[in-house]
Amino acid sequence: MGRINQIYGCLVSLLQKCIFRILSVGPIPNHIAFIMDGNRRYSKRLNSMEGDGHKAGFSALKAMLKYCYEFGVRYVTVYAFSIDNFKRNPEQVQSLMDLMLEKIEGVLKDESVFNRYGIRIIFSGNLGLLSEPVRSTAERAMLATAKNTTAIFSVCVAYTSTNEILHAVQKSCEEKWDEIAASDSSDQDEMHHRIKLTDIEKHMYMAAAPDPDIIIRTSGETRLSNFLLWQSANCYLYSPSALWPEIGFRQFLWGILNFQRIHFYLDKKRKQL
Repeated sequence: MGRINQIYGCLVSLLQKCIFRILSVGPIPNHIAFIMDGNRRYSKRLNSMEGDGHKAGFSALKAMLKYCYEFGVRYVTVYAFSIDNFKRNPEQVQSLMDLMLEKIEGVLKDESVFNRYGIRIIFSGNLGLLSEPVRSTAERAMLATAKNTTAIFSVCVAYTSTNEILHAVQKSCEEKWDEIAASDSSDQDEMHHRIKLTDIEKHMYMAAAPDPDIIIRTSGETRLSNFLLWQSANCYLYSPSALWPEIGFRQFLWGILNFQRIHFYLDKKRKQL
C-alpha cells in the first residue's frame, strides 16, 4: 500500500509540474498574499479541538508555499495574526502564540530547507506586542535566513494596515524632524523638508516586498480585514469558498488562471498611476 501511495504521489507531482510549465507561458504573479480564514470553523465542522484547525491550517500553508515557489512566485505573504486578535479570549491568544512559537522553532531546526531554496523569512508587524519568547525566536529565524535572496516569505503578525500606516507616518515625521534639527538654521526650505510618498513607503512594515498581484482569502469572505490596504489598490482579489485548512491545488490553480485572464487590465491600471 505504501508503494502505491508513493507512486501516486510521484504522478500527482509530475502532473502539477506539467501544469505549471503550461501556465508559465502566461504572466506569473510576483507576489501572492494569503488571508488564512476559516481555521476555527474547520475545527467546529469536525467537532475537534479549536487548536486542531490551526494545526491543519499550517499544513495547508506548507502546501501553498510549495506551489508558489515551484511556480516561480518570488514573494509570498500570509496574514498570521492581527493586532485585533489580541482582544480574543486570553487562553485562545496564548494557544495561538504557543503554536506560532512551535512552528518558528521548527523552522530554526530545519533552516537548511529554507537556505537550500534561498527563502528569506521576514516577520512584519508591531513585533513589540508579541511575547518575548515568540519575538526573540522570530528574530532568530529572520537572522538565520537573512542572506537568502531567491524568495521572500513575509509573515504578518501583530499586524493591521492602520497600524502599519500610522507607524510609517510617525517614523517619517521623526526622520524629517531629525533632518531639520541637523541642517543649517538658514536652510529651512519648506519643500526640501516636506514628507513625500517615498518617505512613508520606506517605513512600511511591508517595505521589503512589492505590492501584491493576488490576495487570496479563503472561506468565501470578501473583506480585507485591515490587511495590506495601502498595497492592494490594483491587485486581484480571490475568495474561494474552501476554509483555509481545505485549500489545495485546485483553488491555487483557479486563482492563477483568473489572475492571468485579467492581468492586462490590472497592469494597465498600475501604469496609469
